Amino acid sequence: MEYQYDRSVSHTRASRTGEPDGGPSLAAAVLVLVVSTGCLAGVPGPGPATPTAGPGVASDGVAVTVVDVVDGDTVDVAYANGTRDTVRLLGVDSPEVRADNDPVEFAGVPDSGAGERCLRRAGANASAYAEDRLAGESVRLVFDPESERRGYYGRLLAYVHVDGSSFNHALLEAGHARVYDTAFTERERYERAAAAAREDRRGLWSCVDADGTGSDGSVRESPLEVAAVDYDAPGNDNDNLDEESVTFRNAGSDPLDVSGWTVADAAGHEYTFPEGTVVDPGGTVQLRTGAGDDTATTYHWGRSGAVWNNDGDVVVVRNASGSTLLRVPY
Repeated sequence: MEYQYDRSVSHTRASRTGEPDGGPSLAAAVLVLVVSTGCLAGVPGPGPATPTAGPGVASDGVAVTVVDVVDGDTVDVAYANGTRDTVRLLGVDSPEVRADNDPVEFAGVPDSGAGERCLRRAGANASAYAEDRLAGESVRLVFDPESERRGYYGRLLAYVHVDGSSFNHALLEAGHARVYDTAFTERERYERAAAAAREDRRGLWSCVDADGTGSDGSVRESPLEVAAVDYDAPGNDNDNLDEESVTFRNAGSDPLDVSGWTVADAAGHEYTFPEGTVVDPGGTVQLRTGAGDDTATTYHWGRSGAVWNNDGDVVVVRNASGSTLLRVPY
């Protein structure tokens, strides 16, 4: 997901270079007061830490809890005082899951339908990777003196540190993002990580080998994909649960055993596929919300009320050991 900087939010450097020799202006004094009370750019608590430029551990920052993973490079966080904010991971850009991707932005990925479809799947994998490692975690936001504090959409731009390590950098190492073309302290190290991931065809970079003739490429931790979400059943959803469903497809070339795998929504409602559930290569399996008799291709959740929100939700699939394989918002 790309971001743009809003150059209107901070003119601190320009105003200070224009100060008269007699000392700081009243406006600058007020700015210093605001920074010292930790209110710059609406961040509660202490002011920003100076980020470490290497692989070392950040010793400072703003402590927050990740309350929602929007996608691979964007999270919602809560501060200790209960207020919330949206954070755009600085310096990285994972493929979109809600919008079209432009393969040209990802060096070497073919500018074709195959490349775009591969990137869409890579975006879902990046979201699952972030969900697995950030959801509910206590992290620290570390800010960069070379970057604006907030982007065009008002989101914070920060490094997210988990147990002292940069998740932004880990996203690049795993091949789940490219380096975003902007100025920031960690850029050189990030470019090396991205180049190594591309060389090894990790994550999204396997899309470089998408053949451009309809192949989806090889990027996936699992070949299971969400083929359709029928979230708006005719009439009242709660009265027509058999028409509310999610359809999954096995995009791989081998049968896929999904026994014990779970399907959940953003609210945490969860269904577990029974033992012996196998999806044929290129085949589909449909999960209906209501009750009924299961077949080899149709399963029933057995709920008494609708699950999938008509105004948007997230389909989360985890394997039998609990690892997130898919996180697809709609």
